[in-house]
Amino acid sequence: MGVFSLKGDGGLVLRNYETTTILADPSADAARIPQVKLAVAELSKRLGISKSKVNYSVSGQSVITRFVQLPAIGSDDLSQLIEFEARQHVPFPLEEVVWSWSEVGSGATGEVVLVAIKTDQLDAVNDAVEESKHITGIVDASPMSLYESFVYNYSDIEEPCLLIDVGAKTSNLIYIEGTKVFTRSINIGGATVTSAISKEYNVTYEEAEDQKISNGLVALDTRHTSNLDELTAALAACIRTSLNRMPAEIARTTNFYRSQQGGNAPQKVFIAGGGANLKNFASFLQEKLRMEVEYFNPLRRVSVGAGINVEQVSKDSHMLGELVGLSLRSAGIGKLSVDLTPSSVERARAEKKRKPFLIAAAAVFLASLAAYAFAGKSKVAQAEEELAKVDTSLSELQAIEAPIKRVQAKVSSLNQLGDQYVEAQESRVYWINVLSDLKAHFADKSVWLTDFSPVVGYTKGAEKKPKSLIKDEFNTSVKSKSMVTKIEAPKAANPRVRVRLPEINAVKVKGFWHGRNGAGNVSRLVSALRENSEHFTFEVLTDPRAKKYEQLKTEDIIVENTSTLEDGDYAGSFELILPLKQPLTLK
Repeated sequence: MGVFSLKGDGGLVLRNYETTTILADPSADAARIPQVKLAVAELSKRLGISKSKVNYSVSGQSVITRFVQLPAIGSDDLSQLIEFEARQHVPFPLEEVVWSWSEVGSGATGEVVLVAIKTDQLDAVNDAVEESKHITGIVDASPMSLYESFVYNYSDIEEPCLLIDVGAKTSNLIYIEGTKVFTRSINIGGATVTSAISKEYNVTYEEAEDQKISNGLVALDTRHTSNLDELTAALAACIRTSLNRMPAEIARTTNFYRSQQGGNAPQKVFIAGGGANLKNFASFLQEKLRMEVEYFNPLRRVSVGAGINVEQVSKDSHMLGELVGLSLRSAGIGKLSVDLTPSSVERARAEKKRKPFLIAAAAVFLASLAAYAFAGKSKVAQAEEELAKVDTSLSELQAIEAPIKRVQAKVSSLNQLGDQYVEAQESRVYWINVLSDLKAHFADKSVWLTDFSPVVGYTKGAEKKPKSLIKDEFNTSVKSKSMVTKIEAPKAANPRVRVRLPEINAVKVKGFWHGRNGAGNVSRLVSALRENSEHFTFEVLTDPRAKKYEQLKTEDIIVENTSTLEDGDYAGSFELILPLKQPLTLK
């Protein structure tokens, strides 16, 4: 938490800041929000602020971020187009999320960034702010705040850069290229290292975190570890192993950025966040990525107040990027306009704006009553005269009401017909798009797919016996015999109750793998599908009434996978059940 002010020339001054820590134990997620509440209250007390208007950012892992190219369109229709795109790209109904958008780049490219967060998640964080008697200002996403801070402080850098923000559970990858920006979160962070230490040494998460902070470092080459004592070397090797997946994820995201977003590979890397405090981390990334790596300095163009310990702020500076980005937004000199304001805050702001008007309206109403009391008789006569005029106008309008209603009915009929055409067009290419999505993520020379069939009524717990729409004997069938499984619609006990029709909500995929790590490649490809798929989801609705979703694990998706090959076998088989984001109703 930090306190900033503006200089006379428009520059920023960091007046004061404080930090504290919370334990990011993955097994204790339920305790995270209570810890956040205590942390906000503690930092507010240390800084001596209360009942202040504060800006804050939510972590990258909590938000859904999509970059969308828009066609050329008039500004009057822009908001409707963006809402349409939001409904396509946000994997939840818009009524269940708080979302915002901002133009990115120079404005000539027609690209916007959509940012959304589940309403209940945002409300939980906002409660922590408001319980400390603060007033919510701008609510930003952490990657966007870091982008603001970077372009403000490093405006002189022209080559493409990558800013890696290493958090507790995830790391944000922020690609910055001139006015172009792209972000993605990967599931590797400080907690990954702590969990690896906890598992390797069979100690609690708290003990592992203490070891990481006090003795942890990343092993480099063998010459480096040979100079360490045995225990420190073993710990360093364990930490390096836990981080080995990060460079691969960065390389994969860079390839996606270049191929799908039209960007260029970064030539320089900056690291930020608390997870970057690990000793030798910068050298490890420099070795793996083969690029210059340095710590991000968000105070490069920011002045520091007289009461701040310069030595300490130098050590902490790479963790203050979000604070600087939020202060830039507050000062009106930010590049983006994302604001994830909670619904409750929006309502309170609207009520506050309406209050003066309500008071004025009440005063006008009372004055009107007084005037009416003095001129009552005259007003009655005028009212009767006006009523006669209204009756005459009403008769004229009623004469043209019927034709207008007929036109409205015709328009409604045409709209329904148009909706049917749109639905038919989307259905025509639906399975082609699903297959293309699957093909793009399973393009691996050691894995190939042999069978693809829709599944009806998939729910978690029924993975072993899915109800496939295509019979298993499809490949050996007689041509005159139907290979489509007959799915009976459920019958309601009460004929007046509408019964929900069966849905194709998943697909069953079978295939083979070969090679030394073929079975592992299947899991890797499923993980890649989890990150970027447009048509498959890894969440299932477990409680429709409460709208409760459960995240599927990789073992829930892979229902069968040959672990080893017998002598003489060329390949092993596997079977997947992949839920669809957009189920199809059987009619």
